[in-house]
Amino acid sequence: MVCLIDTAIHDSSLKSMNYRYNTSLIIFKVKDYNATIEFYWEPLLVESNSDDPVHHRLPERIVRANSIEKHGSRWTNADFIVFNTYLWWRRPHIKVLWGSFEKSDGIYKEVKMLRSYEMALKAWADWLEIHVNRTKTQLFFMSMSPVHERAEEWGKAKGENCYSEKELIEEEGYQGNGSDPKMMKIVESTMDELKHRGLNVHLLNITQLSEYRKEGHPSIYRKQWDSLTEQQIANPSSYADCIHWCLPGVPDVWNELLYAYIFNNY
Repeated sequence: MVCLIDTAIHDSSLKSMNYRYNTSLIIFKVKDYNATIEFYWEPLLVESNSDDPVHHRLPERIVRANSIEKHGSRWTNADFIVFNTYLWWRRPHIKVLWGSFEKSDGIYKEVKMLRSYEMALKAWADWLEIHVNRTKTQLFFMSMSPVHERAEEWGKAKGENCYSEKELIEEEGYQGNGSDPKMMKIVESTMDELKHRGLNVHLLNITQLSEYRKEGHPSIYRKQWDSLTEQQIANPSSYADCIHWCLPGVPDVWNELLYAYIFNNY
C-alpha cells in the first residue's frame, strides 16, 4: 500500500518513513494530507512469543490467547484498520499460556490449532466491541493468503512446488490444500457475532483470486537467512519460497481492492 501511495507523491519533502531496527511499528507519513499509514507486527493477533519483528523464528509458538491489550493500544485512534492473521497459525497445535511471559508461574497447555485460533479471535472481538470508536474507525479483515507448495495439486509432479512456474492456474474455482476453510469459517462466525453486537467488520476476500497465482511467489529469488547447503543448491525447489509474494505483484491487487472499497463507500 505504501508503494502505491508513494509513487503518487513526487515531492520527497512531503513524505517520510519512520522505521527503527527491532521495532514492531513502521510509520509512513504524507504531510500534505495529514495522513499516516502504520504497519504493526503482531502475526498471531494476540500476544505471543513471535511478537519480536526480527527474532521470531522459534521451534514452537506460544500465545496468550486472551491477552490483546498490548497490541490493541496501537489501534484505538485509527480511521481504518486492516487485520490479518492466518499463516502463523498453520500447525496442528499451538501452546497456550495462561499467565505472563515474564513470570515463571504461568500455566501452559497444548491446544488444537482451530480451538486456539477461535480463542484468539474471541479476544480480538471482545476488545473491538469495547474499545473501537464506531463513529470513526472502519474495520477490515483480510482473508487467507494462499500458498503453492504442492505442485501435484495443479497437475505437476509430486514433490515439486512453485519453483520455475510462469503461468497462472486456469482451473476455475481452484483451491489448494494450503487454504483452510475451517479457519475461514471461524473468521466469518466471529464477524457475524460482531455484527449482532452492532460492530461491522468488512471481509477483504483475496483468497480465491490469489489461488490462481502460483507464479506470483519469490521462489528462489528471496533473502536466504541461512547459507544454502550443496543439496539445496542442487535442488532449487527445496528452498523456494512459495508462501510470500513478489512485490510489485499480487498484494498490489489486494490493495487496489481495498482502495476501491474505501473510496466508493466513504
